Amino acid sequence: MPIRVTVWNEFRHEKSHEAVKKVYPKGMHITLKGALEKLLGDQVKVGTATLDEPDHGLSEKVLKNTDVMLWWGHMAHGEVKDEIAAKVAQRVREGMALIVLHSGHISKPFVKLMGTTGFLKWREAAEKERLWNVMPGHPITAGLAKDYIELPHEEMYGEHFDIPTPDELIFVSWFEGGEVFRSGCVWRRGAGRVFYFRPGHETFPTYHNAEVQQVIANAVKYLAPTAGAVPFRNSCPNVKESLSPIVGEHEVDETLHKR
Repeated sequence: MPIRVTVWNEFRHEKSHEAVKKVYPKGMHITLKGALEKLLGDQVKVGTATLDEPDHGLSEKVLKNTDVMLWWGHMAHGEVKDEIAAKVAQRVREGMALIVLHSGHISKPFVKLMGTTGFLKWREAAEKERLWNVMPGHPITAGLAKDYIELPHEEMYGEHFDIPTPDELIFVSWFEGGEVFRSGCVWRRGAGRVFYFRPGHETFPTYHNAEVQQVIANAVKYLAPTAGAVPFRNSCPNVKESLSPIVGEHEVDETLHKR
């Protein structure tokens, strides 16, 4: 079966700022959807969802039928309903993959899954960025011709980046102004995985860049849940019947386990 992808986009800047509308006239989610369909073809089935749709476009049905979700947000993180963010985080623990892009570093689902603030340094100065590949041979970097991706203009993000130590660190960025940043990080959460990928400031054509598109497409394939994997346990069952005999005797006070 194809990998079921949902591209979630706040979709506010494209409607209210001419500079952004010029770069992404139909919205970043449409650009990303088109890139995935072009690069992955029938390997994926791609849908979109946006903030101002009912349930932010993330109904129970959509969440249940998503293998990989992309998330881009910026100006309206606070408008994302807590219950929807919690459902997204829970779906990751159950096996869904989440690719968090650029300013999604302080989105509610990402912060819930990381357990940290996601805070960092930033500067918008249209400076050069080089994303260095520090894990050569990793599936997420497949097809890249050089040791780095060079973007002529981007917003700077700098350390310290308040995140847990990544399970896999794939890209480290250098900026023209001198800062460095952990720009490609993977974590496992429950049965699912999270990939944070830094590039994507709204006024620059970053998601039209072929190498950036390639990394995101690679990440979709790498992070997608494995068919037939053991289901994630979503409860704490009391197993009173043992698989083999227990010699010791113990009287259980059931009142200790009642809430």
